[in-house]
Amino acid sequence: MCPPDFASPPPPSSPPWVRTGLAALAAADPDLARIEPAAGPLPWRTRDPGFPGLLRAICGQMISNRAAAAIWSRLRALPGALDPAGLLALPDAALRGAGLSRPKVAHARALAEACASGRLDLAAVARMEDEAAIAALSAVPGLGRWTAEIHLLFGLQRPDVFPAGDLALAAGAAHLKGLAARPAPEALRAMAEAWRPWRSLAARLLWHHWRFVTGRPAGEAP
Repeated sequence: MCPPDFASPPPPSSPPWVRTGLAALAAADPDLARIEPAAGPLPWRTRDPGFPGLLRAICGQMISNRAAAAIWSRLRALPGALDPAGLLALPDAALRGAGLSRPKVAHARALAEACASGRLDLAAVARMEDEAAIAALSAVPGLGRWTAEIHLLFGLQRPDVFPAGDLALAAGAAHLKGLAARPAPEALRAMAEAWRPWRSLAARLLWHHWRFVTGRPAGEAP
């Protein structure tokens, strides 16, 4: 047994609406209903709802979860990196040394500058409706819709956000539905219309299914 100081923190508990949403999805879509009996209970993954959560989403853009986790582990260890002003004070060499590509260094700095200047008020974003919040976040250079949707889904724990541009979601949907190929983002977004108002839960289930059928560890959120 690990000493208390080194024990893993307990997994986050899900909001009370989750079981209601999962039951509604299971009733609406027999394919989604098959996921938890096969793969086990849906793990509830969250991220920081502020600057660190968005910074972590930047780390995960266009790379595997494993690579993103390694970069995040190094980045978060840099003094001041999880604060907008602190990150802006770090030299590019330190950010590159953590594993960020040159474009991601620019994205991280753009996010930090927007937060530090007040142009992006994350507390205000948290009070916005989904599409308004996505638009506000996507206005920061380098974030884009996928990053904004991931932040709403895992950071703000919104129930009805679906990042249709995510490749793992497309792969999971194709496998679950027996499709010949991964659906394109617009086709996947259209498919997800049937899962309103619980599209975030449907996305979590599809990720859970894809990890299970590929034998990948449960790991972190995208």
